[in-house]
Amino acid sequence: MKHINLGDLEVSRIGLGAMGMSHGYTGSGTDEAESVRTVHRALELGVTLIDTAEIYGPYTNEELLSRALKGRRDQVVLATKFGLVSHAGKGPWNLDSSPVNIRTAVEGSLRRLGTDHIDLYYQHRVDPDTPIEETAGAVGELIAEGKVRFFGLSEAGPDTIRRAHAVHPVTAVQSEYSLWTRGVEERVLPVLRELRIGLVPFSPLGRGFLTGTVRTTDQFDEDDFRRDNPRFSGENLRRNQAIADEVQALAAEAGATPAQVALAWLLAQGNDIAPIPGTKRVTRVEENTAADGIELTAAQIGTLSSLPPAAGATHTEAQAQMLER
Repeated sequence: MKHINLGDLEVSRIGLGAMGMSHGYTGSGTDEAESVRTVHRALELGVTLIDTAEIYGPYTNEELLSRALKGRRDQVVLATKFGLVSHAGKGPWNLDSSPVNIRTAVEGSLRRLGTDHIDLYYQHRVDPDTPIEETAGAVGELIAEGKVRFFGLSEAGPDTIRRAHAVHPVTAVQSEYSLWTRGVEERVLPVLRELRIGLVPFSPLGRGFLTGTVRTTDQFDEDDFRRDNPRFSGENLRRNQAIADEVQALAAEAGATPAQVALAWLLAQGNDIAPIPGTKRVTRVEENTAADGIELTAAQIGTLSSLPPAAGATHTEAQAQMLER
């Protein structure tokens, strides 16, 4: 597995998103043994960047990773996130990046992860009620104390990134980025490159859609968040099938799987990009990490880059209110 730098942090070119092992998708939380095997297999294949958050579960995903990484912590660049749990009383899914809340959050994450430090600590979503300068300063204090190594932001816009970076260097920004979600290219990515900040794309496979395996939401459990996602609904689903079909056709030409082609396209966008495809299965982590060895031709990259935009919003209206792009 090749390595790249996110700012001054060296990571594997492809990481592992752990959310779906505990939260959000069909089958989440039903097979811990397979999830642990998946983490171990990822490490064997050279993956170093593993991503979680306190909100995943809530809390159970961090606890799962603690068990999976027992005796292997030094092999991992461990990333987690704060700010979507208000520990002062409002609870989960409430924005709170106040310094006092960050202090509570980091202690909880350290305890659940079974570690004395977090390698990359992201603000999960921008909190409009807390100046980003205060948030950056609070994380900077944790870095000075050795509890955190690097500071990150998630789904932050250019102005927030600049203001945070002026207080304490931002190492990476995590945003949704894939063949069918390309909004970061115009406004965010140029700022990241100007400031030498890495990009960590989540949902690089379009929440599974770009694999070509999603044909109906009937295959999802009731608590699978994709059932309410606009891109998976009604006419949008039918229109978006054409994108998945084109990826599948190009994958056949390239001798790869659709997932590998979608990841290879992302990797071709720059050596400062480290996608974190999520999975809870060994076979999928083997498939995803193999994308590191695929080199698409210029013509194939051009074809993929010319695919039409996806139909439908990337989030529900309530979720979209927490995004800052």
